[in-house]
Amino acid sequence: MFKNKQFLRYAVTFIIIGVLYNFFYSGLQNDHLNILTPFLQSTYGWDDLTITNPVTIGAIVTIVVYLIIGSALIKYGVTRILVLSIFVLALGCVGISFAGKNYMVYALGIFIVRIMVVPLQMGGFMLAANWFIKYRGRVLGIITAGSPLMSVIGIGFLTSMVNSYGLNTYIMIAAALVAMGIVTAFGLKDKPEDVGLYPDGAETAPASEIEESEETVSLKSILSDPRAWKLIISYGILQFVILCMMSYMAVRYISLSTPDDIPNLFVSKALLWLSIGAASGIPMSYVLGWIDDKLGSVKASIVLNILFLFAVIPLAIMPQGGNDILMAIWAFGVACMTGGLPTMHPCVTSYVYGRKKYMAANKWIMTIQAIPMAFGLTFMGAFNQAGMLTTAYYILLGLLVVSFVTILSMKNIPDANAADRDYAKVEVNK
Repeated sequence: MFKNKQFLRYAVTFIIIGVLYNFFYSGLQNDHLNILTPFLQSTYGWDDLTITNPVTIGAIVTIVVYLIIGSALIKYGVTRILVLSIFVLALGCVGISFAGKNYMVYALGIFIVRIMVVPLQMGGFMLAANWFIKYRGRVLGIITAGSPLMSVIGIGFLTSMVNSYGLNTYIMIAAALVAMGIVTAFGLKDKPEDVGLYPDGAETAPASEIEESEETVSLKSILSDPRAWKLIISYGILQFVILCMMSYMAVRYISLSTPDDIPNLFVSKALLWLSIGAASGIPMSYVLGWIDDKLGSVKASIVLNILFLFAVIPLAIMPQGGNDILMAIWAFGVACMTGGLPTMHPCVTSYVYGRKKYMAANKWIMTIQAIPMAFGLTFMGAFNQAGMLTTAYYILLGLLVVSFVTILSMKNIPDANAADRDYAKVEVNK
């Protein structure tokens, strides 16, 4: 990769903008609700379900959006769809900023935001799959560090901004998105072949694609493929868990607050631990990518599933007023979770289906996975309003046991691009 200077220019541009894709995807899908929900509750007296219902509706709509966006990325090109989506996402942020007490304007704005973050993730992952095979895990490990970076610096920064500027903060977010869209339009290409290059900066086409089957990936083939169902179940659970965890962590800490926590436990202690502990977990995104490149996606997925426990268990057993050790472990787990999942989802899908069939398979897989995800906020909100939020975390732990067993069952699935991967060369040399 580093020997080919032309490839390196595109690769570096993608890595930088890819970090921002994940930063804003994580921030505008779930994380910003931790700031927005308390602000709107205290300012307008709205309850948490009133605030999050448009997001839940948007999440239901994304079940179809995953399929539409996936098809559009294949048919019309990644960067073209990405640029259009980023500008619409910016408009949604503008809508939130102008809403004030007007609930309909707020609902429409946050609905658009929830839908239009989807192309950020899907498009960024498709670019990574198109441009990298040998270095795929490590590159994804770098760019997906944008998600825990949102936890480390973004949430605290947004909290300060919203406290100072209210909903006008979203105008500033919109401006940043427009700048990101411009860089995408002029600095990236859909795949290396578009500019006479090959993945990883190699001098020849990928060896694993020479005899690749021409069979298409249809819904019928996905539904009849045990490999697809293992991906859907295992990573569908992981995505459901991360959505529940990230959107309700502020609410959880507020519910555990004591009179000594000013204004609440989330602000007085949790944000500090999130910055400290999550910073130590950011490198795990790259470590998981390295494990993927060297040992394969299944082994890296097992490690990821275990790391999820570091985020969920502390919140399940957290006492009133918090506990410093548990909060430090939780913060580390949050970084591993938010950085590791977006690293491994495209890695394991590419592992099973290969570079060229990645998006054709991924659009169906993510569409099916989006069905339970759509009800994540409702799930947490219902338990919270019933005063049983602790129970919700124990249910999430039970789901992680299911995903762990499902991932273990994938150990015999071969890598579609094995001939171009680092570990494949090691095995050949032996």
